[in-house]
Amino acid sequence: MLTAYDFIFYFLASMALIFAFGVVTATSPIYSALCLVLVMCDFACLFLMLNAYFVAGVQVVVYAGAVVVLFVMVVMLFNLHHEKEAFSRGKVSGFFKLAASGMFCGLLATTIYTFTGAEAIKTAPAIGGIDTTRQMAQMLFTDYVFGFEAISILILLVAVGAVTIAQFRGGTHAKP
Repeated sequence: MLTAYDFIFYFLASMALIFAFGVVTATSPIYSALCLVLVMCDFACLFLMLNAYFVAGVQVVVYAGAVVVLFVMVVMLFNLHHEKEAFSRGKVSGFFKLAASGMFCGLLATTIYTFTGAEAIKTAPAIGGIDTTRQMAQMLFTDYVFGFEAISILILLVAVGAVTIAQFRGGTHAKP
């Protein structure tokens, strides 16, 4: 019997697959980024169903927020018409697209074959005694503050590098 919980899970999983297909098949990079945001929000809803509220929040803030904004910023800075034409034509690129599709179908078939009839995945207990979000944040900003700040600086350098490269290579902000 299909319960409401199962129905919501299958609905969210199917929407995630549809949006993921949209990420790959969208002709515009902006539409692809929009589909990526929808996939990340869909994953956050799945995490909410697993009672993983912190992971759901991080999913929305970090991935759907920061990463996609950086992706859209880089896409807007570069002029991608030449690259789109170069990637869309030719027998070699068509062969690679077909080979990648075949490998994906094989991976999907293997996964379905492997997990057919498997028991439901059990929720793992908290690792290392992290019980609350407050304790996790305290560890992040005390014990692991160097890694946190290093990633922040790295993301800032990527943004500055994208603007710099776009100015020299003919992006939307190129110097005349």
